[in-house]
Amino acid sequence: MDIQEARKEINVETQETTDEVKIMDGSESAKNQEQAANGHTAEVPFRLFSSAKAKRTPSIDMNQVVGQMDILFVCLDTLRYDAAVKEQEQGTTPVLNRYGPWKKCQAPGNFTWPSHHSMFAGFLPADHEAKNLADREMLFFPRQIGMGKKVPQGAYGFSGCTIMEGLEKEGYDTWCVGGVSFFDKRSDLGKVFPGYFRKSYWNPSFGCGVRDSTKNQVDFILRKLGVADPDQRIFMYLNVDAIHYPNSFYLEGHSHDDLDSHKAALRYADKELGRLFDHWKEKRGGAFVICCSDHGTCYGEDGCQFHGIDHPAVNTVPYKHFFL
Repeated sequence: MDIQEARKEINVETQETTDEVKIMDGSESAKNQEQAANGHTAEVPFRLFSSAKAKRTPSIDMNQVVGQMDILFVCLDTLRYDAAVKEQEQGTTPVLNRYGPWKKCQAPGNFTWPSHHSMFAGFLPADHEAKNLADREMLFFPRQIGMGKKVPQGAYGFSGCTIMEGLEKEGYDTWCVGGVSFFDKRSDLGKVFPGYFRKSYWNPSFGCGVRDSTKNQVDFILRKLGVADPDQRIFMYLNVDAIHYPNSFYLEGHSHDDLDSHKAALRYADKELGRLFDHWKEKRGGAFVICCSDHGTCYGEDGCQFHGIDHPAVNTVPYKHFFL
């Protein structure tokens, strides 16, 4: 099929859709409008949790953030909540501890692919105790979907398919520094997430099997920041994959991945993030940071291994946001 034929097909489909809309005119349209006014066609039953919505107090007003400062989204890929809290309590992640305690949350998905589609659309990890949609704090709210047109208090309402698209309309330059193979643009699937950003970067030295992957990522970012326009607002997503398999090489003499090497990888990443945060603050005057895991993983609990399955170790993740 050539381009002209494809365009004709698209035009036919568009006309058919238009015709369907026209059929809804008249009495049928009036009936639908009446039902909508009475709330019968709402996709989300907000009346079931309106009281919870009224009680929720946002921790931050994102409308005071967007357009005023850089935004960093750091995903500690595969980090388990229990591992993060243990290191926090022992004081072995001093950089991340500097910015407050971890919040226990529900993962948006049980592996990278579904989780990131959710997060990039504004659905970040939800409070672990959330009982309904109104209990989750939304920093970014996608307009024109089934959750209603009113933007929740404290959220930034964006137009577009992703947070990045919405922020680009506000003048942000959007960067992606990938880690796991879902950001490896050598494959078709690996081109999807990077394609959501104006600028995207990945190379083999950022990959899971490289012990210095986070150091290599941070070194690369610092070089990019060195030539970036200081007046240009940046939204940067960083996928830290050190904690993902394999991670046994973060413990001397360790021959296999387990929860101990998982935690050792977090300690390594913490040190490298310290370099990133300090440099960013020094060179660009601070930023708002979202830091979380996309999902956890299993190391034999209840006979379960890895992720991509539903298990408390997979579905429970750490989350925090803070200012540099």
